[in-house]
Amino acid sequence: MTSPVVEPRAVADRATEHPYWRRNLAVGTAGSFTTLVAMTLLVPFLPEYVRQLGVTDPGAVVRWSGIAYGATFLTAALTAPLWGALGDRFGRKSMLVRASLGMAIAMTLLGFVQSVEQLVAVRLLVGLLGGYSSGATILVAAQTPKGRSAWALGVLSSGILAGNVVGPLVGGFVPAWVGIRPTFVVCGAVIFLAFLATTFLLREPRPEPSAEAVEPVATPRGGVWSRVQRPGAVVALLATSSLLLFATMSIEPIVTVYVEDLGQASHAAGVAGILVALTALGSVVAAPRVGRLADRVGHARVVVACLAAAGVLALAQAFVANVWQLGVLRVLLGLALGGLLPSITAAVKHLAPPEAVGRVLGLGVSAQYVGQVAGPVLGGLVAAQAGLRAVFVATAVVLLAAAALNLVVLRRSSGPRAL
Repeated sequence: MTSPVVEPRAVADRATEHPYWRRNLAVGTAGSFTTLVAMTLLVPFLPEYVRQLGVTDPGAVVRWSGIAYGATFLTAALTAPLWGALGDRFGRKSMLVRASLGMAIAMTLLGFVQSVEQLVAVRLLVGLLGGYSSGATILVAAQTPKGRSAWALGVLSSGILAGNVVGPLVGGFVPAWVGIRPTFVVCGAVIFLAFLATTFLLREPRPEPSAEAVEPVATPRGGVWSRVQRPGAVVALLATSSLLLFATMSIEPIVTVYVEDLGQASHAAGVAGILVALTALGSVVAAPRVGRLADRVGHARVVVACLAAAGVLALAQAFVANVWQLGVLRVLLGLALGGLLPSITAAVKHLAPPEAVGRVLGLGVSAQYVGQVAGPVLGGLVAAQAGLRAVFVATAVVLLAAAALNLVVLRRSSGPRAL
């Protein structure tokens, strides 16, 4: 059964067929995993690096660490639509080559900064030049055959999630072996390997000039959005991707404290790390499988069902009595979340015009970064004002509201058969 989100279009199907899409999926997944391991490796030792750069006050160390960490996401969110548009015009492989080379250089430079201000500046540069995983997402979405798109995006998502898990784990002991500054040089070298693989192994046909580029006068009023099928549904899906990251990331700052509150005072940080890893592991396992299901029964059905399940599981975490119960619910939450972003991306891809897939998905990447930055901040505020358990309740409300939003908007924009 084809996806009920959108009816098949011959032009779109021809545009997404690509003889090397399986090879490109493998290269993009490996490259995303590699770059994200290198990118997230600094998380455990970032405060120590800030201290080495001359910041001694404990409050200032925390503040500068947060600024340096969030700086990358800020510039990445601002530039994602630009890189998506340039990919539509000049080819998506060129964007991956640019991102991997730029990140290799910028990550190496982090090992040579002499002040905390320079650290923040180079972190801003990392976000500006980076975007490999988002570029790989756009390339895979554009090239994969329609009936396999959510599955392929699920495989890619597994690589991305695995990189986010492995990076901090590796970062916990690599600096002790080689030192903090040499670690960044190692990161740059690892990303350079992804640059070489992308340059020599990834295949993409030369993009043909679109009617928009050849005859700009003939472009319909409204630009890309005038050619998007069911723009209301696309806006709902993009908003959902932001709400999803907002809701899930809002829990991250309080996991360690919540573990302590449940009576696990000793080794609370280690237990919290295991719980976060279990959630990610559930998502890694579920992403390709849920993606395959979405290709078969429809992306909209899967998005609504997974959001509803995630909302219920998040609410249940507010009422656990011990760490074991929390661990089981975290694994189940990871399973529910695993296929959401691939299904959302696949649905948006099928609704966007083929010549503007990068621009539309670039907006989705920006929306995700906004949620990723805002979630931890507001989650911490809710915890401070209303208590730890209130964060899980608020997260559940956001996820269930997103499910209701998609159910209503998708039905209104495409009729009852869409679900």
